[in-house]
Amino acid sequence: MSFAFLHASADTTPIEIPAIGLTLRVPLPPAMSGGTVTAIETINAPGYGPPLHRHRETEIFRVLEGRYLYECDGRRFEAVPGDVVTIPGGSAHGFVNIGDSPARQFILILPGLDAVAFFTGLAAVMREGVPDRARLAAFGEKWGVEFLGPPLVPDRPSPDRLSP
Repeated sequence: MSFAFLHASADTTPIEIPAIGLTLRVPLPPAMSGGTVTAIETINAPGYGPPLHRHRETEIFRVLEGRYLYECDGRRFEAVPGDVVTIPGGSAHGFVNIGDSPARQFILILPGLDAVAFFTGLAAVMREGVPDRARLAAFGEKWGVEFLGPPLVPDRPSPDRLSP
């Protein structure tokens, strides 16, 4: 694994996807780590999260602000600031901001993914709102992402709580 020097400025251009309440920045693109890792920082609007999905990459989430409900392979749990959540590659997963204000996460993606291209493309597909399942599936196929269903809805009482 080799890393190139990088000093990422906090004022990088955000990518916005209003259909899923997402704003994100990519402070560490995969080119800076020889493709080993990508880092993104996300802001999720209250009540929003991505559709349930799976992909080959492992993701490591650190909740910076707010409260999230996660689901990984059918197991639901809450995560709060300071919590770290790992989602193994190939796991069906999703999350939703269950707070009343925007929530933030710092996410490592392993191996690295061209997150700028992926999320810019996703924003284009979702320009008019969440597209039909066939259009979303066609986009996902290009990236090795399988969209399995709609975003999570916090409909189950008393989810497990991750230990800090």
